[in-house]
Amino acid sequence: MQRGEGGGFEPVPGTERELPAQLVLLAMGFVGPEKAGLIEDLGVDLDERGNVARDKEFRTSVDNVFVAGDMGRGQSLIVWAIAEGRSAAAGVDAYLTDRDMLPAPIAPTDRPLT
Repeated sequence: MQRGEGGGFEPVPGTERELPAQLVLLAMGFVGPEKAGLIEDLGVDLDERGNVARDKEFRTSVDNVFVAGDMGRGQSLIVWAIAEGRSAAAGVDAYLTDRDMLPAPIAPTDRPLT
């Protein structure tokens, strides 16, 4: 995509490509997790704010399902999503290997300083 004369984006011919995937989730602005579809299909619990509930290792109420970023925290800054992704990866690693070796920069309940 490139910026067009009107300021919007326009496709660039010849740059299209396909990437094989089983599931693609798009992050395009956030007003809360979309309940219909994946969340309802999985049956994960929600917290009091309507986000996907998780424990201290970023695990949801469904076995083998973890959540990080806006889906579990709510709308926030990308830096929080990155830190949560790293912490969730540490939780997944601990779950799969039964050891606690990777750093987890933040806890699911951490909040920015005001």
